[in-house]
Amino acid sequence: MSGLETFWTRADGVGRAVTLLLLAMSVTAWVLILWKGWLLRRAAADIERAVPAFWDAAGIEEGRARLLANDRERVLLPLLDAATAASAAGTLATRAHLESQLTRRLRDALHRGLAHLQLGQVALASIGSTAPFVGLFGTVWGIYHALIGIGAAGTITIDKVSGPIGEALIMTAAGIAVAVPAVLAFNIFGKRVAACEAELEGFAHDLRELMLPASTPGTPTAP
Repeated sequence: MSGLETFWTRADGVGRAVTLLLLAMSVTAWVLILWKGWLLRRAAADIERAVPAFWDAAGIEEGRARLLANDRERVLLPLLDAATAASAAGTLATRAHLESQLTRRLRDALHRGLAHLQLGQVALASIGSTAPFVGLFGTVWGIYHALIGIGAAGTITIDKVSGPIGEALIMTAAGIAVAVPAVLAFNIFGKRVAACEAELEGFAHDLRELMLPASTPGTPTAP
């Protein structure tokens, strides 16, 4: 019988529940790591390629077509749509100055794009911060369970103590093993999201400057 099988056989319901919880946390963390790594890589490449293509366009419609072709994660196109959209007449949105309406629409579109890029960050942070404590709880419970069993046997020898205690300590190691990749990924992805955020904010600012003349009465509409 292998060590894992021996551990599983000796563990009670609580120990097995902690083991399954750590396994679920590990699987979730790695799924998020692989998915977010792919997502942020695509988003960064899209921004690097699509923004220059947009500004090289002859007009808004051509620029929108270029964004549509290059913005696979749809973080840039909503900003353009927000900049060119018109507020419904008779609503509270139309009571503000035109510049304020444009700023509000761009801000809302920017927040939605960032929410898409930040998806999963909270889960990674939660796993990274709680997994060591879950593993520690499993260790404490396993040691307690082992000592109860040793006490019931009536004899205490180093062989009977070292085996169960050593197996219980595996839970702490498992908790750390789950937490470390999640914490590292959270920090790396946070830096990548911040880089994308800076680019998106710059694009939104430039769009606002581009559309302001078209939003001012008496000036021609942008092509």
